[in-house]
Amino acid sequence: MATIYEFGPFRLDADADMLLRGAEPVALGGRAVALLRLLLEKAGKPVAKDALMEAAWPGLAIEESNLTVQIAALRRAFAAVEGGSSWIETLPRRGYRYVGPPAATLSDGSRQTWLPPATSDKPSIAVLPFLNLSGDPAQDYFSDGITEDIITELSRFRSLFVVARHSSFVYRTRSSDIREIGHQLGVRYVAEGSARRIGTRVRVTVKLLDAANGFTLWTERYDRELEDIFAIQDEIVGKVVSALPGRLEDAGREIARGKQTSNITAYDLVLLGNEKWRQLTVRSMDEARGYFEKAMGLDQAYARAHANIAWTIVCAAFLESPAAPPLEDARREIEIALDLDEYDAWSHSVFAQLLFLQNRDQEAETHFKRALALNPNDADVAAAFANILIYWGHWQDALTWIKSAKRLNPFPPNIYHWYHALALYSAREYEQAIKVLREARSSDRWSYALLAACYAQTDRPREASIEARAFIRERALELNENREVLPLNTLELARTRASRYRDPTDRDHFLDGLRKAGLSDGLTNLA
Repeated sequence: MATIYEFGPFRLDADADMLLRGAEPVALGGRAVALLRLLLEKAGKPVAKDALMEAAWPGLAIEESNLTVQIAALRRAFAAVEGGSSWIETLPRRGYRYVGPPAATLSDGSRQTWLPPATSDKPSIAVLPFLNLSGDPAQDYFSDGITEDIITELSRFRSLFVVARHSSFVYRTRSSDIREIGHQLGVRYVAEGSARRIGTRVRVTVKLLDAANGFTLWTERYDRELEDIFAIQDEIVGKVVSALPGRLEDAGREIARGKQTSNITAYDLVLLGNEKWRQLTVRSMDEARGYFEKAMGLDQAYARAHANIAWTIVCAAFLESPAAPPLEDARREIEIALDLDEYDAWSHSVFAQLLFLQNRDQEAETHFKRALALNPNDADVAAAFANILIYWGHWQDALTWIKSAKRLNPFPPNIYHWYHALALYSAREYEQAIKVLREARSSDRWSYALLAACYAQTDRPREASIEARAFIRERALELNENREVLPLNTLELARTRASRYRDPTDRDHFLDGLRKAGLSDGLTNLA
């Protein structure tokens, strides 16, 4: 049975390794949470430094300064409550002691459903893709990378609602009035800018606008050496956040993240790799991994390069690539990434999806929650969490998370519609699932499969048959392109996907819809 500690306005879920304030997760790394758990277990008693370091870094020899950093992170989290910064007492040369409010131990029955935070009262902002003014279209990836980094950093602020990259980038080729953009994206503020890279210099301009009236609230131009690009991004984020009314946090506190890498060539390679993996094909994953491995070769301490290598392997597994590297290779890379930066939300998300593929569901949920605590505006993580919740049998929670993802990403990629429809199928809301799938800009093999199952479950055999034939055709084509042997029957084309369901009842429900649509267990000539 899991242990839950409740003290003051906080709650530590020791099973999920999550600290919450009310229903809101607190952005803490796993090591800080491990220290807190031990301090609460020994509340009121001294805990030696060696015992604390063993709890957070089991089996590792580390510098005492690492312990100091994590204790400081806990104190910052508690400082939001009056007197909270003194809840952890320092015992000179000995260790630390928890002296805060008494911690009540609760049972599993006290566990709360973890849902997305409310967004209605938050300042809302979208960052449009920065214009590439270098005169070379091949440099688009660089201005896009700057935009994405700024979106990511803004997203870490819990007091903001930040529109996802995918929806912001819809306006790359659109010429729209700022007020119309604000209306379409559902935001009050819009940031836009440009980047020009010439040799070892870079010029970045940015301005923040009030989308309600089109007025400029702040503007700045930066002329710096290329190696200062991360400092420029941090300054932009700080100025934007400080200019927004209704802010709850100190802008400078969340931005002190340090450089991702000091090697600009490595940074370039990661940006190029990001362009590739977003194509979501087996070939593009291989190409992206090549870029990330080159970046890692230039800077072994580049956490994002390690995380992205792991991500391409995880994606290849989700795409059912026969040539996908072993998942253990991904695990090695993502563990290195988190050792380098355990506060990186993206890395926790990658690890969560890897753990799901390895059937380590409790650990996967822990890392999903850490990712969403560290970056509550990450629509892709919210959507991915929704997808995994479906396979765990929690379709009600999945519907809540995918709707949250769509609010953050009002022009979502097609995969969001698949996740949404899959949750509705589990809920037996077949007509709604059909409607959601029809919102997609194009259909792929799995959309055809789910449409076929939905039509079959609503006694529409003609439509079900049309979609089923499309699925069989596209799925067989995919297997041929991957040089895989075609199965002996059509239902086998969907068997691997169905095996992701943990509950046999959910698995049978998915396959039952396909059987009703015409897929067969019997011998079939697919050649």
